[in-house]
Amino acid sequence: MTRKALALALSLMLLLSIAGVAGADIPSELPRNETLYFAGQQWGTVLSWNIFGSNQNNSMVIGGGAAIREIYFETLYMWNDLDGQLYPLLADGALAWNDEGTEVTVKINPAAHFNNGEPVTANDVAAVWAAHVKYQTGTGINGSTYVSAVEAVDDSTVVFKAALNEAGKPVNPLEVPNQICQLRITSAAWIAALDEKAGGEADAFKNDPAFDIVASGPYAGSYYTDETKIVLERDDNYWGTALWGKLPTPKYIAHMFYADNAAGRAALEAGEVDVSQQFNSDVEKMWLEKGLPISTYIDEPPYQLGLVQPSAFYNYNIPVLNELAVRKAIAIAVDYDQINANAMTRQSATFEQVPRSLFNTTEGQQAIYDHDAVKDLQWAGKDIDGAKALLDEAGIVDSDGDGWREYNGEKISLNAVCPNGWSDWQASMEVVAATGKEIGIEITTFYPEAAEFYSVFQNPDQTQYAIYMQSIGGSGPTYPWNSVRTAMSGEFIGQQNNGSGNWGQYVNPRVDEIIAAIPQTSDEAELKALYTEAVTIYLTDIPSFQLMYRPSLFHTVNESVWTNYPEQGDEHGYPPNDLTDGYGIGALYDLELVNP
Repeated sequence: MTRKALALALSLMLLLSIAGVAGADIPSELPRNETLYFAGQQWGTVLSWNIFGSNQNNSMVIGGGAAIREIYFETLYMWNDLDGQLYPLLADGALAWNDEGTEVTVKINPAAHFNNGEPVTANDVAAVWAAHVKYQTGTGINGSTYVSAVEAVDDSTVVFKAALNEAGKPVNPLEVPNQICQLRITSAAWIAALDEKAGGEADAFKNDPAFDIVASGPYAGSYYTDETKIVLERDDNYWGTALWGKLPTPKYIAHMFYADNAAGRAALEAGEVDVSQQFNSDVEKMWLEKGLPISTYIDEPPYQLGLVQPSAFYNYNIPVLNELAVRKAIAIAVDYDQINANAMTRQSATFEQVPRSLFNTTEGQQAIYDHDAVKDLQWAGKDIDGAKALLDEAGIVDSDGDGWREYNGEKISLNAVCPNGWSDWQASMEVVAATGKEIGIEITTFYPEAAEFYSVFQNPDQTQYAIYMQSIGGSGPTYPWNSVRTAMSGEFIGQQNNGSGNWGQYVNPRVDEIIAAIPQTSDEAELKALYTEAVTIYLTDIPSFQLMYRPSLFHTVNESVWTNYPEQGDEHGYPPNDLTDGYGIGALYDLELVNP
């Protein structure tokens, strides 16, 4: 057998083995009135079900941020983007800190059990953590910085011990609940069996496809997947009826693998997709012009909930960008409404609706700082005259009459960079470049492939890229503190392969003091003062500037088969997490058939 034939045979064997696991009960033709179809969550063939692996390509099952995907594997708590709170899932009751603030105790819901009928215990939680640490997964490496140990006190009680600093205080009290809410739980017995199978070897343990992994979620009944789709079947013995009062409405969750956004959009418009997690440009045309029963979380612009902020970072290794007048002139001159219209097709709040700070558009994050204190520093954009005046006052002028300003006797020439193919980011960079021409600064766009882009801008010494895009902000127990850290922390200065923040190499010792103080501060007034000071510094020094607000998940639904999806301000209060992530999974229980 040739090498190519052998590889093909092995690939077919893998697909057949995946498809055959726990899939005997799933019909070849899914009943439409029992199936909820998705687009935009999963791209391409599933490789693994192993929660300890790094190359699963199984985002329908293993996905999410702080709001972890809960349909197959479950966590102790569910994160709610709307109110910034944790809700118990496998846990029974709230997180309980000890008086010293060094340990968190979690009780396990006595009703919780896995899909094999075995109860979920504290030992399972401790075993999951121990495996992450032993095999140095991303969770184990990062989490050990903040959590020193996870111990099962008894079957129903697990204790998370915070890693302590030299003063005997937690390294970061915000990170302890963050680690807890992102820990997917499987059984200790299954982990032990895999450990024995792998012979204690890390690669064998993490690369096992884990077709037989044990889970506790509502759709861990059985599954089927091949090169075209993934289907999850509801576990009708799901323990969560004790929590939710009933089973989730759809019997099946299915995701066809679409070639691109255009194919996914066509399926959504045809009613073949119920929930779409992808960017559908000019989304309102689907209902206003085509009369389709399609809707978004918000009825009017911005249609979606903006949780992250794609931003333009300035490279301080380039001398002219050390000039505040240049940084501010570009930032205040950009036409953000054009970015909103062209890049986001109005699926983003404007900076007039939510004035720029460091935080997302949710009420909780917007309440964390004093708006009046920074009002004079905020800008909405397209201030061409103001930008020109700033540059003129700084002596950065066009002295030779060629239309371009000079700095230290040389024409200012910058580039604006983001990955090729990222259409909304590229549209943003085009607006930034056009801004340069209006104020006399040459800015050209450059779109390298993603791998090249990341290898360059994560190098702290690079001078190839002048202005480049990356996102700040998000949602979870570490936010909005993490937004300040990502934008300005000195910990990233000089760090090679820096994927975490402050990509422009901005230096400010006071910012570092604020970043260190926030996690250790519990007084609300003090916290607000610290966050307000951070925003003040950011809007004054402008090491980067937000180009838009953007959803972490796009939430667009077709109501031809199912209805009663989450909507802003409705009685249920579920976030627009596509009915799969964090507290948003509660929406699965309220779905109704249009024609029962």
